[in-house]
Amino acid sequence: MSHISKPQVERVTIPMLQRWREEGRRIVMTTAYDSVAARIADSTVDVILVGDSVGNVCLGFENTLPVSVAMINHHLEAVARTKPRALLVADMPFLSFHLGVKETIQNAGGFLQRGAAAVKLEGGAKRIDMVRALVDCEIPVMGHLGLTPQSVNVMGGFKVQGRKADEALRLLDDACRLQEAGCFALVLEGIPAELAARATESLAIPTIGIGAGRGCSGQVLVFHDVLGLTQDQRPKFVRTYAEGFRLLQDALSRWAADVRSGAFPGPQESYRLPDGLGDAIASWTPNNPT
Repeated sequence: MSHISKPQVERVTIPMLQRWREEGRRIVMTTAYDSVAARIADSTVDVILVGDSVGNVCLGFENTLPVSVAMINHHLEAVARTKPRALLVADMPFLSFHLGVKETIQNAGGFLQRGAAAVKLEGGAKRIDMVRALVDCEIPVMGHLGLTPQSVNVMGGFKVQGRKADEALRLLDDACRLQEAGCFALVLEGIPAELAARATESLAIPTIGIGAGRGCSGQVLVFHDVLGLTQDQRPKFVRTYAEGFRLLQDALSRWAADVRSGAFPGPQESYRLPDGLGDAIASWTPNNPT
């Protein structure tokens, strides 16, 4: 008997992203922290990020700083099991790439062993040595400049960056240095649109913007923000395409009402005994121990 194999879906690769940038095709990236979100996202996006934003989006933290390598591993494994066609990128959380080259390589290599195709790390000139070390080990690196959430305490909050001349020029320099160190793409977050556009035109690698205007090679938003799954105040750069929190809350409320009224479950959600077994059950009496 012959077996008909399913057609293979071409997976997104780093060379593809580079080609799309050259062709002017916009890159779409979002986050996923579990298999359900991964399957939803993979139906349409090009890049899935298992981000340290899981800390404040899903785990109840105020920011990303408490997120550990073990936490990223846990969520990465869940996403990787779906075998997405999108390029799968794992965020390097706080302190996973700050203590030395050896530990940085071990942490990043562990993400690749768990199914990631690349890692993302925050920071500019200070992180060049780490980026080079990772690239030398054949670990692809996506950089991240501008509003870097792991630097929230230094920045004094989640504030737009690059509005001063020295900050803007340093960002442009850092972008070029990260490209030279081997980054295959850069996330530009929370910076003026004009600065992001200037960085993009000065680079040969794709830029992925979030709160950085439309001049980037692509855009990223958190999955939960796009679908309106959070109750928190949303940043200016977020555009919500569904009020998911309210829709899901309403659906759960209607189910609860059906349970309380006895309308759920109905015959269609219930199983029936085989013919003839009803009489045996009806005549059963408990066998009381003596």
